[in-house]
Amino acid sequence: MESAQRVVSANGISQAVRVAGPPEGTPVLLVHGNCSSSAFWEPLVRRLPATLRVVAPDLRGYGDTETAPVDATRGLADFADDVAALLDDDSLFPARARPVVVGHSLGGGVAMRLLVDHPERVAALLLSAPASPYGFGGTRDLDGTPTTPDFAGTGGGTASADFVRRLAAGDRSEDAPTSPRTVLRTAYVADPASLGDDEDLLLDSVLSTRTGVDNYPGTAEPSANWPGTAPGGRGVLNALAPAHFRIADELVAVPVKPPVTWVRGDADVIVSDTSLFDLAYLGSLGVVPGWPGEEACPPQPMVGQTRAVLDRYAAAGGTYREVVLPGCGHSPHLERPAEFVAELLALTGVPTTA
Repeated sequence: MESAQRVVSANGISQAVRVAGPPEGTPVLLVHGNCSSSAFWEPLVRRLPATLRVVAPDLRGYGDTETAPVDATRGLADFADDVAALLDDDSLFPARARPVVVGHSLGGGVAMRLLVDHPERVAALLLSAPASPYGFGGTRDLDGTPTTPDFAGTGGGTASADFVRRLAAGDRSEDAPTSPRTVLRTAYVADPASLGDDEDLLLDSVLSTRTGVDNYPGTAEPSANWPGTAPGGRGVLNALAPAHFRIADELVAVPVKPPVTWVRGDADVIVSDTSLFDLAYLGSLGVVPGWPGEEACPPQPMVGQTRAVLDRYAAAGGTYREVVLPGCGHSPHLERPAEFVAELLALTGVPTTA
């Protein structure tokens, strides 16, 4: 399929949305991750059968959607509310549509929030390298116990200042580890060759990220705890911080439990029990000085946390399956598209030969 972009007004903001397939098709909602946009789904959409109705919004502050502020104290609820409003737009979906919701990375957290807030509107979840239900960083065990009372080492102060500067400047170079192109090649995927001819399209998507205190990365607060920074109340990385995004218990308790498929790569360096974006793990490697040690500040067991929460979800009456793709990094839909499409179609009930 080929997608076309529309602009709609929903939840009080102007939202850019990519749409593909017939209005009466089986509904699928694609929610992108951090530092990307709906364009990150384009290589996948081309592979999908024309029997699907695919809607992929740009989240606020990404792509061509309005640069609305992110209230981090609500966790990822600002994003989820924006997406939920699209479900009631008759130009996008039929009345009372229940799409299969696909969420990548941060978008996986948004998909979880959408399910908790609107369980009757979600047919199934496909979580692609999702953020942990206990947020990003700052927790020590499978129960999401904080490493410090103020969740030090998480939020807006943890972003690379040079990466943020290069994002704001629209830098397309490959001259530094922190250039967006280099990060795309080395962190978003395990094998840069998997980007193929779409590399510049995907880089455009990364560079569409709006920077600042209200968007990416957000504000920060000083902390007496290592590494000296704690989450603030504004912006994307604070919305992902465990001080504000802790959805595990709500997810387990949701009264309607659609099936969940969790797809991840075993070479993911972003969402991982050894994440190169977790300051505690970087501290254990000696990259961030002053690390107080394993007992005080262990790396976050992100994968283990998600599995433990989904096990509880299943014990409470839901179902899930974990799909691990060998040699795959943080973007299974780009790196292993055939397997990813098969998992998506299994949830929609559309035959793989469609």
